[in-house]
Amino acid sequence: MKKCISILIVLATIIACSTASQKVASNDTAPKTKQNDTIRIANDSLEYEVIIIDNGFNFWLSSMAFPRNYHSLAFLENKNQQYVTEWNIRASQPNRYNPNLYEMTIDYQPQIHYGYEVNYLIYNYMIYFQNTYKQKLAGYVPVR
Repeated sequence: MKKCISILIVLATIIACSTASQKVASNDTAPKTKQNDTIRIANDSLEYEVIIIDNGFNFWLSSMAFPRNYHSLAFLENKNQQYVTEWNIRASQPNRYNPNLYEMTIDYQPQIHYGYEVNYLIYNYMIYFQNTYKQKLAGYVPVR
């Protein structure tokens, strides 16, 4: 009888512990900060590919960036040309600028029509980059 009571106590403890560790549904509406942090855009006809890999950018894009069509395509192309030019200058001078921030140059050619989505993502990445890493590439940087 003593063994039965001991076994029941052990089983009750195991059952109690296993039910307590089950996930409880939460009403928390706070956004999750971990999302897929890789954004890829490719267009085979123009032979370009944009891949943005930066922890937190996808979350920032969905929560902090201006919505699509807030800025005109001409505005985005103009700002991207300025930002990319300065970025490439810094990437080509690793002794002067942090090579961990500016790892490679960006091949952005203003005579190619990349479309709104590509320009939107590049522009917003540049804003995210400047605000996150405390850099100033060109002119006024919106704080979001």
